[in-house]
Amino acid sequence: MKRLLRPLDLILVALHAYIGLRLLAPFEPMVQLAGATALAGLFLLMPRSWWIREGQSVWRVMAPWIATGFFSWLLVLTLARDIGLLAALAAWPAELPALSRASAFAVLVATLLITFVGFLMARQVAAVRHVDVLLADLPEGLHGFTIAQITDIHVGPTIKGDFVQRIVERVNGLGADMVAITGDLVDGSVSELAAHTAPLAGLQSRHGTYFVTGNHEYYSGAQAWIGELTRLGTRVLINEHVVIEHGGARLALAGVTDYSAHHFEPDHRSDPHRALSGAPDDAVKVLLAHQPRSAAHAHEAGFHLQISGHTHGGQFWPWNHFVRMQQPFTAGLHRLGMMWIYISSGTGYWGPPMRFGIPSEITRLRLVRA
Repeated sequence: MKRLLRPLDLILVALHAYIGLRLLAPFEPMVQLAGATALAGLFLLMPRSWWIREGQSVWRVMAPWIATGFFSWLLVLTLARDIGLLAALAAWPAELPALSRASAFAVLVATLLITFVGFLMARQVAAVRHVDVLLADLPEGLHGFTIAQITDIHVGPTIKGDFVQRIVERVNGLGADMVAITGDLVDGSVSELAAHTAPLAGLQSRHGTYFVTGNHEYYSGAQAWIGELTRLGTRVLINEHVVIEHGGARLALAGVTDYSAHHFEPDHRSDPHRALSGAPDDAVKVLLAHQPRSAAHAHEAGFHLQISGHTHGGQFWPWNHFVRMQQPFTAGLHRLGMMWIYISSGTGYWGPPMRFGIPSEITRLRLVRA
């Protein structure tokens, strides 16, 4: 019973009780008993911790997170049902008992269907999203330069090497000029996951693959992962830049550590100004930064484009609406002063294997002369 003493568990108990009282009230006692038992089982199945680790079978990890996604939709649809019933009370009071029973059944069916569809969407390999970035005064040699971005794959207990291999094959099919991995690649140590990230060595592009750390790398042993990704042929950018010569023009590709990196590694404090120091004045300046909230400092430093991830686009509705409480942008292409920022919705998922309404993506960014 110690688990029930934690504040989060008390909140979850209250929310499960609310769902039970609202959805089960229109039914007979035996149905209510069965429903209450199912809700208790759902509560017990949900993860004991928000951190997931290796060492367990895929489904032993997957099932609790599916339960979490199911619960999320059950709660949202129960709230929507109650709002609808309040409106019906004023318009059709005599029909309320029948509406209450039918709508409770509809909530359960819709939750099951959405959970199933969201699971399939999360587990499929991300589709390619094509995005043109219009830059004024872009050198002719860089017109049409393409960047394939993958991010937030979260290789770990439920995402394995076969999933990564299919991503690599799809990226290679784009024939991009370079590949960017913008953090949160892993959830686990190198010893646990090296075999599952090994397919990344097969990424192909004209100018190579570049990586910046996300917050989950620091949960998983960032220094070890920096070494492993370097071994796989990936260039890890730690508050630094490289100059790419292409078509007679120059592109300064910079990368910063995660926005929160200094909490784990004091010498890894994210610094866009340092990352761009010494870059040629005539170069087009592109920053890889895991979190969108690096954008303000990136704009001050003089970047033309920032490429980010981290948000998962909210991963599934309605949580996308809460991302703006922490990040300046949620997903897609945005403008901050004279700088563009693109935020991918992520190539994998974290936690609940759920992607309903917010699909994952592999992004092909193309620089276009405005």
